[in-house]
Amino acid sequence: MSSARNNRACVLAFVLLLVAFLAACSHEAEPSNEAPVASSPPQTAFPLPPTKGTSLSNLGWSLSDGTHRIFSDYKGKVLVLDFYATWCGPCRNSIPHLIELQKKYQTRGVAVVGLNVGGPGDLDKVPDFAREFGIQYPLGEPDVELVTFLLSDSDAIPQTFVFDRQGQLVERFLGFGPMTGGRIDLAVESALPQAP
Repeated sequence: MSSARNNRACVLAFVLLLVAFLAACSHEAEPSNEAPVASSPPQTAFPLPPTKGTSLSNLGWSLSDGTHRIFSDYKGKVLVLDFYATWCGPCRNSIPHLIELQKKYQTRGVAVVGLNVGGPGDLDKVPDFAREFGIQYPLGEPDVELVTFLLSDSDAIPQTFVFDRQGQLVERFLGFGPMTGGRIDLAVESALPQAP
């Protein structure tokens, strides 16, 4: 009898944990012409959304200092793009790992860039967010075309993309859990030997 009760308690705890996780990155936003807001759990098994002939080379983002960057600016570097929002719990959990990743690999040609897709008003919170976590890597806002291209099949966040020195996708990560940080490191390390 107590074994059945324990099993029910475990199942209930798991369901509550799952609901809390799924709600962590849910956000209702008013329709706008700005970049789409991430709002649902991953719904894809694709390594990258279908490209339909589009090239990443000229797609980019605006950094907080006002400069605009595109993929081709990072040729010869291993590029880690992280799509996040300040209100997203799993995104916040991933930030310390990304900070350490940048520190560990920056002298070996790795660039980490955080791109905010938190919706209207979230960009205003980024400076405080960066101070809170001590983020030293560049933060910016992706162009709508980049968000459409990379997040077309799933708007869940965080989403982290690792690109090799030639701009080819090494691996895409949806969400952030206990094993994700190590998997991101492995993807980065697999791209490092490809020196220009």
